[in-house]
Amino acid sequence: MSTVVDVVIIGGGLVGGLTALLLAEGGVQATVLDAAPVLDAAQTLAVANPRVLALSQATIHLLKTVKVWDKLARQMPYSGMQVWNKNGYGDINFGQVSVHTPSDQQALGSMVEPSVLNLAIQEKMLEQLHDYRTNVQVTRVEQGIDVWHIHLADGTQLSTKLVIGADGANSFVREQAFIALDVLDYKQAGLTCAIRTAQPHQHVARQIFLETGPLALLPMASLEPEQDGYWQSIVWTLPDDYAEEYAALDDAAFTALLTRESQHMLGEVLQATPRAQFPLKARAAQQYVKAGLALIGDAAHVIHPLAGQGVNIGCLDAAILCDVLLHDRKRGVWAHEQTLQRYEHRRKGQNDAMMHSMSAIGWLETTSLFPVVWARNFGLKQVQQRPALKDAFMSQANGLHLLKDTCYAV
Repeated sequence: MSTVVDVVIIGGGLVGGLTALLLAEGGVQATVLDAAPVLDAAQTLAVANPRVLALSQATIHLLKTVKVWDKLARQMPYSGMQVWNKNGYGDINFGQVSVHTPSDQQALGSMVEPSVLNLAIQEKMLEQLHDYRTNVQVTRVEQGIDVWHIHLADGTQLSTKLVIGADGANSFVREQAFIALDVLDYKQAGLTCAIRTAQPHQHVARQIFLETGPLALLPMASLEPEQDGYWQSIVWTLPDDYAEEYAALDDAAFTALLTRESQHMLGEVLQATPRAQFPLKARAAQQYVKAGLALIGDAAHVIHPLAGQGVNIGCLDAAILCDVLLHDRKRGVWAHEQTLQRYEHRRKGQNDAMMHSMSAIGWLETTSLFPVVWARNFGLKQVQQRPALKDAFMSQANGLHLLKDTCYAV
């Protein structure tokens, strides 16, 4: 009989890695099964990823807790946000423009390339974890009596009291556990690339709502020091046919289109990297837990990228799950069904609400119905004119209040 370990995490990306490191901080060593290889640092950092993750203050706090934040080779803090409608009068500004790199106290969050973040997480796991396995293919996950059995392609079998599925939107763990999935197909695609503009972004994240969907311009770090401050990652939500059309444009036509659609906010778009598309679908697991099993991150939920919160709610999953596990461990209990249900209770309702609100906002911002347009613009103006409302929005976005009752509270 194989040894039964306390916890196996399937998936070694940001959310799975953060979970393993938080558990290690609490004295629990997890076995992590990562499908990815060990990353080559020089090779990874030599290429700029055209997409960035908008990390909230809560996520940054958690990364600092596990000492990953200081390992990041590059990141771009942002101190302001601007949201407006192309064909309306609504305009909201949060935070402030910053000519110089904002301090931790000034920053609302930070933009980090996924590859840079994955490298830092992996380096820390290699330092901290006793059993971190890369290039692993899981072939079967099956429930036994009080344990789960995990079969690997190399013939290895692991047994564990708790399996955590952190293996992404197409989760194999979720499938093997027979957990049903609700899917909402937006019939839209995200078009993404990196662009260089004539004017600097001044550490402001911008989002303009167009008739076709929101266009986000997110500050990003540059590989060339003299161009730092002029590069941004864009995520443009478009109907599927528009996304296909825009992706096929040559660079000159595409940069001209972006310059026009962004209303010359940062002057001319001078350069664009090759474009990529990804389908937009909301996904929600009908349950996050079973006896001895928990889903976190994209394995449990995928929301519209409208507010850039997908990665942040995944990191909050990790924090809440680790908090309840470590709390009960002090009482001599490990991965009890009621413990896991407390995690689901604290996260599923909030995540489902976030998913539905992003879907609703996406519809409100693209509809041309006059009463809706009027109410939308009126609402934006009311928020802009009332500091208390803006503060409430910012408090919700930074996520720190959701850590308030955990061992990771700020």
